[in-house]
Amino acid sequence: MKAASQDILAERRKIWTSKPIIQRLYSRWYGHIKKALRPGRTLELGGGSGNLSDFLPEAITTDIVYEPWLDAVMDAHAIPFKEESLDNIVLFDVLHHLRAPAIFFHEVERVLRAKGRAVMMEPYVSWLSFPVYRFLHAEGMKWDVDPMFDQSLERKEPFDGNQAVPTLIFRKQREKFLEAFPRLKIIHEETMDILLYPLSGGFHQRSLCPLFLWTFLEELERLLNPIGRFLAFRLYIVLEKR
Repeated sequence: MKAASQDILAERRKIWTSKPIIQRLYSRWYGHIKKALRPGRTLELGGGSGNLSDFLPEAITTDIVYEPWLDAVMDAHAIPFKEESLDNIVLFDVLHHLRAPAIFFHEVERVLRAKGRAVMMEPYVSWLSFPVYRFLHAEGMKWDVDPMFDQSLERKEPFDGNQAVPTLIFRKQREKFLEAFPRLKIIHEETMDILLYPLSGGFHQRSLCPLFLWTFLEELERLLNPIGRFLAFRLYIVLEKR
């Protein structure tokens, strides 16, 4: 129900203000996103608790659920903008909630201008993150699905999700994606977040990482990055329209 989703988002705003490690993590993630953006008009889909506005106040913030701190209500499967009218689309933990990702990517092709970008920060399934997403995370994970070619528009709750979807699309089904959307090229793909993010507990669990360990763990993550595809918890993707 939408009311339940609104309650979840309101609770996340409370956690955001009371959990400094979450603020620091999001500051780092939004820093990556901001560097990838083209000059011009930026739309955020799935804005949720509204944190992007603190870092990118000029962005048009939206979600499928009404919230007073966002600019509009919008469905990512039917973006109400004219063709080639946007320069950037930002999604943070949104792709794996979409009921039909392929329909969304068709919309991306339609509304982005040439050289426009879709910038996404999503869960990544690695050897280390698999048991966490599969058995411990509230949204769960299903590996035996075909997210690119399931065109179902069956209704689902906004917080229903499958943490495997981004990894399936951009790793297992990468060639299928590129063939299906020839106007979209992957200009940046990076696995990240090996220690600090899982130890933070996110929005659901108590943090196991005191802030005084941040610098040490951040440096340790940097050293582990070369084997991030086996250990990481996040996938950072930048698409550009040809």
